Amino acid sequence: MIITTTNTLQDRQITKYHGIVTGTCIMGANVFRDIFAGIRDIVGGRSGAYEEVIEKAKNEAIMEMEDRAIRMGANAIIGVDIDYETVGGSMLMVAVSGTAVSAM
Repeated sequence: MIITTTNTLQDRQITKYHGIVTGTCIMGANVFRDIFAGIRDIVGGRSGAYEEVIEKAKNEAIMEMEDRAIRMGANAIIGVDIDYETVGGSMLMVAVSGTAVSAM
């Protein structure tokens, strides 16, 4: 499966548009991560715990979107957009969307 943020596929012709596909993942960061991330933010540096949670959520949302595209008969997803939001203070939501297509 080809997944791209562009609206075209280099060296491939889109033969069919299947429609919009989405994937979402909401993950919580536990209290200890919140405390350590807060301390790290105060003293500077990157919060590895949050980066890990964000990466995992992004990958799960993309896999969900890919599964939906496969069920539609697509072999690529174009125009992918990734959005990150916080929900309820300590929850992270990653939403991805794109257009499922068939290409040769």
